[in-house]
Amino acid sequence: MARTELGSAPSMPVLFARAAVTARGRGGDLPDTRLARTGVRVAAVDLAAYDRVCGFPLADPLPAPYPHVLTFPLQVALMSDRAFPLALPGLVHVRNRIEVLRPVGADEALDLEVWAERFARHRSGATVDLCASVAAGGAEVWRSRSTYLARGATAPEGAPESDLAVSVGDLERPVATWRVPDDAGRRYARVSGDVNPIHLSGLTAKAFGFKRAIAHGMWVKARALAALSGRLPDATAVDVVFRRPLFLPSTVTLATAPVDGGWDLAVRNAASGVEHLVGTVRPLP
Repeated sequence: MARTELGSAPSMPVLFARAAVTARGRGGDLPDTRLARTGVRVAAVDLAAYDRVCGFPLADPLPAPYPHVLTFPLQVALMSDRAFPLALPGLVHVRNRIEVLRPVGADEALDLEVWAERFARHRSGATVDLCASVAAGGAEVWRSRSTYLARGATAPEGAPESDLAVSVGDLERPVATWRVPDDAGRRYARVSGDVNPIHLSGLTAKAFGFKRAIAHGMWVKARALAALSGRLPDATAVDVVFRRPLFLPSTVTLATAPVDGGWDLAVRNAASGVEHLVGTVRPLP
């Protein structure tokens, strides 16, 4: 597998523009490529802005989802390259699993690496997993797997079925209610760099088949985890499925239940009960 190390984070607006221009005519298998950066430092001002938008306390160590913000530009660089078989515009984040192997200090130098794997069949098209690993001091401290759905796409012959199953127990009683404003997508885009047009405005979202802008799945996940701040295991796996788009603006509820030293959780529309996110938090051995 080829490994390319980048000296700095790529420009997200440039990557999304390139992906739009090269969207047509893609196909083939996943590229045998890894992208990496080494010695990455977290800027305190950037971390503070992320914490405010997502609801985390201003504290060390890093919030469990924050390394995704660092690795995501590398994933977009991989997906926007012409060698990637699926067009980035319109890809929908449908599952995300994060494993925090130990608390990651905000002042640590981090080595990042990303790659793609598991091109799979889905009833609505095809999915692909974008994987990320973060190391500090030569040891892996954090990893993630993000599954993206391309509607209408075709996976290669013999590809496996997508795995989007996350089971939770009885979560009937809400513990919190949030009003998610219409600028939530733009606010998260500013702190995460995820400027996918489906999140920024109703006009740009409609160009990709959505009736209104939708919240970033990783913001919904982060907001749910922020509500559990101080009650998460130090070494933990957080596995969620994004079931239905969270249209902006909306009012949603969070339901949680303690399970096996961790939590089950669900984010639902307050009026209809439609599930936007369901997931599990479990301690790692």
